[in-house]
Amino acid sequence: MQHNRKIILLVLGLFTTSLVSAQSEALKAVVNNLAFYKQKNDLAYLARAKKSADSLIVTKSDSSDLTKNVYRLIVYSSILNTDTLNKMNQPETFIDQTSALLDKLSARQKAYKFQPELDYSRRCLTNAYIRKGFAATTNNDFAKASAAFQKAKTYAPSFKPVNAYMAYANNKQGNLQEAAKNYSNLIATDSTKLEYFQTASSIYKSIGDTARALQILKRARKILPTDKQLLQDEANIYNNKKDYKSLEPLIGALIDNNANNADITFVAANCYDNLNQYDKAESLYLRAIELNGAAYEPVFNLGLLYFKKSALKDNDGKYITSAILWLEKANEMAPRDKNCLALLQLAYKKTGNQTQLDRVNNRLQQVTN
Repeated sequence: MQHNRKIILLVLGLFTTSLVSAQSEALKAVVNNLAFYKQKNDLAYLARAKKSADSLIVTKSDSSDLTKNVYRLIVYSSILNTDTLNKMNQPETFIDQTSALLDKLSARQKAYKFQPELDYSRRCLTNAYIRKGFAATTNNDFAKASAAFQKAKTYAPSFKPVNAYMAYANNKQGNLQEAAKNYSNLIATDSTKLEYFQTASSIYKSIGDTARALQILKRARKILPTDKQLLQDEANIYNNKKDYKSLEPLIGALIDNNANNADITFVAANCYDNLNQYDKAESLYLRAIELNGAAYEPVFNLGLLYFKKSALKDNDGKYITSAILWLEKANEMAPRDKNCLALLQLAYKKTGNQTQLDRVNNRLQQVTN
C-alpha cells in the first residue's frame, strides 16, 4: 500500500489517499503510466494511460463506479492540459466529453471524497477551453470563442482575465450588451487596467447608455486621476451632450494637457461661448485659429460670437465690424454655407450697407435654389 501511495504522489500531485484505499490491480496501469509520463515527458505514456482508463469502463457497473471514472477524468484532463498540439489526435468533441464527465462526477453524492482530483480537472479544463477560445479568436470565429471562454468561466469563476477574453469576443461579434457586462465585471474592483475602463465606457456609449459610460469614467478618474485620455473621454461625452456646465470644470486640465491641440482648444472655446463667457471664448477661438487656420468652425463661431456681442447694450460698435470680418472669412472658406450667409445678411442689415446686403442676398438665393 505504501508503494502505491508513492506512485500516486508522483502523478502531477493529483491523487490523495482517497484513491489509495480504492487502489486495485486494474487501476495500477493507469497510475503507473501517468507516473512514467511525469518522469519522462513522453506522450506515449499518456496514450497508454488513456487506453488503460478506458478499459476500466466495460460494464454498466463500471460506468457508475466513482473511483474508476475519477481516474478516467484525471487522464482525460491531463491530456487536454498537456497535449496542446493534439499530437494524440483526439476528436474535437474530446474536450466537451471530458467536461460532461467532470460535471457528472461533481454532482455525485460522494464527490467530496475526490475534491482535489475534481479541482485539478477543473483547472485543466479551464486552460483547455481558454486555448480553444484563443484558437477560435485567431480564426475570427468569435461566436465559438465566446462559448469556449464561457465554459472556462464556469470552471474558474474567479479567474478575472476570462472576463476580458469574453468581453473581447462579444465585442468583436457585436454582442455589445454582453461585452458591457463582461467589462463591468472586470472593473468591479479598483485594481484594474486602464484599457478595461476605456473599452467599457466606449461600449456603453455605442449602445447609447452615456450615463453608465460617465459613471465608469468618473470612477476610473478617481483611481487614475492623472490619466489624460480618461479626462478627454469624459469631456467628449459632456461636449456631445452639450452639457457645458459639466464640461467647464474640466477645461483647465484639458487645455493644460493639450496646449497645442486645435480641436480641444475649439471645444474649450465653444464651451465658454455657450456659457456666455465671451472673453474666454474669444481668446480660445483665436488660439484655435492660430493652431489650425484651415478649420472652418472656429472662424465661423468667432464671427458669430462678435455678432452676439454687438447686440449687447454696452457695445461700442466695434463688434459688428469684427463679426463681418470673420464671417466674410468663413464665407470664403465655405461659400455655400447657408448659416454663414444668413448671418452676414443680418450683419449688413444692421450696418445699413445695402450694396453688401444685395450681394449676400443674391448669393443666398443662389445657394437656396
